[in-house]
Amino acid sequence: MDVEIWSDIMCPFCYIGKRKFEHALDQFTHKDQVNIVWKSFQLNPDMKTEPGKNINQYLADIKGWSLAEAKQMNDRVTAMAREVGLSYDFDKAVVANSWDAHRLIQLAKQQGLGDAAEERLFKAYFTEGRDTSDHATLLELGTEIGLDAADVQQLLTSNQLAEAVNRDVYEAQQVGARGVPFFVLNRRYAVSGAQQPETFLGALETSWAEWEKSRPAITELPADGPTCTPGEVC
Repeated sequence: MDVEIWSDIMCPFCYIGKRKFEHALDQFTHKDQVNIVWKSFQLNPDMKTEPGKNINQYLADIKGWSLAEAKQMNDRVTAMAREVGLSYDFDKAVVANSWDAHRLIQLAKQQGLGDAAEERLFKAYFTEGRDTSDHATLLELGTEIGLDAADVQQLLTSNQLAEAVNRDVYEAQQVGARGVPFFVLNRRYAVSGAQQPETFLGALETSWAEWEKSRPAITELPADGPTCTPGEVC
C-alpha cells in the first residue's frame, strides 16, 4: 500500500509529522507492506537564500513582528518537536530556497533513498543550521546517505529532475493539498498536518481494510492538524 507524503524540508511541522507517522507505522501490523513515497512541495518558491539571516529574523520581517514575537512562536514549535524526540534550533536555521534540495530528494528516490534524504535534510536544516541550498552542502549530504558524488554533481550543475519536482507540485493540487505535511494513503484517504500517531494509525488501518475496494475521490480525515501553507514561513 502506497503512502504519499507531500512535504517541504523548511516546514517544521513536516519533520514533526514524519516522526508521528513513523510512531504510528511502528504499531501497524502490515508496516512491512507499506511503501512510503515522498513528494515535493515548495512553500516559498520565490524565497531568496540569505545565509546571514536566520528564520527568526526572516519571520519577523515578513510578518511585521518583533524579533521577540517571532522567537516566541518558534519556541512553541521547538517544544512540539521536542515531544517527538527532535531538536530544533531556529537561531541557527538558515533562510534558504529549497528547490535544489527537492531535486536531490528526487534523485535519492530513484535509488530507494527518499526517506533517508528527507531525514538528513530535515536534520541539516532544523538542527544543524546548514544552508540546504548550498551545492557543496547538498553534495556532502547526498553522498552521506549513499548517493554517488558524480551523480549529485551532475544534478546540481544542471536542471535535472526539475520536471519531477514540478509534477509533484501539480499532483499536490490535484489531491487537494492546501499545505504540508499532507499524507495520502492508497490514493483513497488523506490526512492533513502533523496529527497524533493514533490518528495516523487509524487512517492506516482504515485504508488497509479497504485495500481492494474501488478508489473514489479522496476523503480527508480527520480535521486539519498543524501545517505550513504556501507563502508562509512557520
